[in-house]
Amino acid sequence: MALIDVTVAEIIQETATVKSFKLVKADGTPLGRYLPGAHIDVVAPNAVTRQYSLCSTPDAEDSFVFAVKREDQSRGGSAALHELEVGDRLQISAPRNLLSIDGTASHHVLIAAGIGITPMLSMARYMDVHDIAFELHYYARNADEAAFLPELQERCPEKLHAHLGVTRDEQDEKLEATFAGMPEGSHVYVCGPDGFMTKVVAIAGRHVEPSAIHMENFHAAEQPGTGENTAFDVELEGETYHVPADKSIADVLVENGADIDTSCEEGICGTCIMQVLKGTPEHRDNVLSPSEKESNEVMTVCVSRTADELLELDYY
Repeated sequence: MALIDVTVAEIIQETATVKSFKLVKADGTPLGRYLPGAHIDVVAPNAVTRQYSLCSTPDAEDSFVFAVKREDQSRGGSAALHELEVGDRLQISAPRNLLSIDGTASHHVLIAAGIGITPMLSMARYMDVHDIAFELHYYARNADEAAFLPELQERCPEKLHAHLGVTRDEQDEKLEATFAGMPEGSHVYVCGPDGFMTKVVAIAGRHVEPSAIHMENFHAAEQPGTGENTAFDVELEGETYHVPADKSIADVLVENGADIDTSCEEGICGTCIMQVLKGTPEHRDNVLSPSEKESNEVMTVCVSRTADELLELDYY
């Protein structure tokens, strides 16, 4: 995957634990526009690669902005990025979308918790400017921990619903009320902690079809040990390759010269998604939506497998 050289042009301490980083292209040329909800791979100074949602204005061409919450149990990504200074160099991927605005929806309900506000911020910016019907529900412990809350209160106060300090039981009640009051044709978008997203998807599912629920998750799902895997064959463009229990589909295909990009290798970035032509995938990722997994038409080949003897795949 080709990477882009960028320079850190501005750093803002949004909350006690969240910093935003404005990036410009190192050669001075525009970075270009991106689609709302997009994310990028960021290669930190310690060479750790992580995925972060863009939260700047999608139509702006000169720069990208992403935000990082410093985690107490950081595996190296957030801690290293919080040590950046203006003028430091980074490498990033081109933007790509696992979460995007569904053009078939008549109304859009954005649900964010904590740092999950970042993809929703770019979507809200875009929809506000382009007069697209939406509402944004932002859950946080308190105002001090709610990154970008002052900006949202200033720019779209009539569309913002800030839910600060609510209990888990109150969350259930508020979410139920939100989804029960949605206009017909609404779609739901959610990003936040795993447990929160599971709750939102379950409650939203009582009111809309799975295809109308969209989510983004950059936390890897726990994977079973290789002892629980079975071997199988994969067919790609007429060639068949054997996938042993201790290797991923992506590993085998790349070893045999297939043109497959990988990044996270944890099933959270969507870089390695492939089309399934035959066979039933065993989905182990946190990227695909419930409706995509149910369809079994695509799969992430870095972690997902199959219990079948053969999978036939194609490039996505």
